[in-house]
Amino acid sequence: MITRRALLAGATAATTIANSAITVGVLGTGNRGAYVAAMLAKNTPARVVALCDIVPQALDAAKKQIGVENPRLYSDFRQLLASDIDAILIATPVFLHAEHFEAAVKSGKHIYIEKPASMDVAGCKRIMRAADAADRKINITFGFQRRYGQVYQKAKQLADSGAIGKIHLGFARFIKSEGLSRSGPRIPEPRTAAEKSAQWGQWKSLSGDLIVENNVHSIDVLNWFLGGHPQSAIGSGGATLPKRGDTRDHNFVAFEYPNGVQGQLSGTTLASPGYRDVVEQFFGPKGTIETSENHWRHFRGPKDETVERSPRNITIDSVAAFVQRIQSGTPENVGVRGAESTLTAILGRMAMDLRREVTWDEMMKG
Repeated sequence: MITRRALLAGATAATTIANSAITVGVLGTGNRGAYVAAMLAKNTPARVVALCDIVPQALDAAKKQIGVENPRLYSDFRQLLASDIDAILIATPVFLHAEHFEAAVKSGKHIYIEKPASMDVAGCKRIMRAADAADRKINITFGFQRRYGQVYQKAKQLADSGAIGKIHLGFARFIKSEGLSRSGPRIPEPRTAAEKSAQWGQWKSLSGDLIVENNVHSIDVLNWFLGGHPQSAIGSGGATLPKRGDTRDHNFVAFEYPNGVQGQLSGTTLASPGYRDVVEQFFGPKGTIETSENHWRHFRGPKDETVERSPRNITIDSVAAFVQRIQSGTPENVGVRGAESTLTAILGRMAMDLRREVTWDEMMKG
């Protein structure tokens, strides 16, 4: 028989659990911010309780997408950081990342920040300094979700086991269709804060270009599997379609890693509508490992391979790991690593811009 006392005890326990749930504020409620926040809200015990954006319409749309009722709303990120949230999801335009990350570190909140770290070397250095200075109790995670995907982690464990031997070459392709979303007559470069926030994806100086803003996901995987950042890069790229801004729509870069290993990247938005091919491949003397957000593959020989599908969206894996680390008191701080992957992309962009080989040291001195 269930007594009234037992019912009250159960209700109290449930209230305690609810009250102790990790609270999250979202800074930047555009497409990516709302998407990641929805993944977090629907797949982890954390609660999204506050939203911040300078565009009121973005806040309204995000509330619906995330499925959160009566969140606290802010237009000033400083007020959000001064509130009692436990963690912050930063998904603002790339050119604002360093400023927002620094402020979040100083606030003492746990941080999940979308990639890339910044659009330039100076911004990446700011991120690295702030990450190094952060309280070691703070959990700092970059939105390089492949690092947390179950399929990727299985593939990395296999690579580390020596199953394919020493990796001789890494190859990544990020091929997708962007349609006409960034094509059209050239527009004036934005000058006001509002114009920059609305048009940041069109301009290298605000987004970092295709290789930094988008292809950096694949570059992070190359760095991960090849053991760190490269020493130099050469590359070529450009814009085939007329652009409203100055970003590229195709690029090819060869990165030279230590011990003579090369990592090659091919990225484009020129694929036909609906076409997408985003994979990384690592070639060794005893086999090949292929990774993607949808599957991983171990090729041992003709008619001898293992292929496994991802059990769920890897962004869920990423936000779930973030929340679990906060809950368990086992924080990670990958601020420097995230900045290094971004700097690798910037290295590739510099090689394309200068039309020659550029070294890591040369880039870092700039």
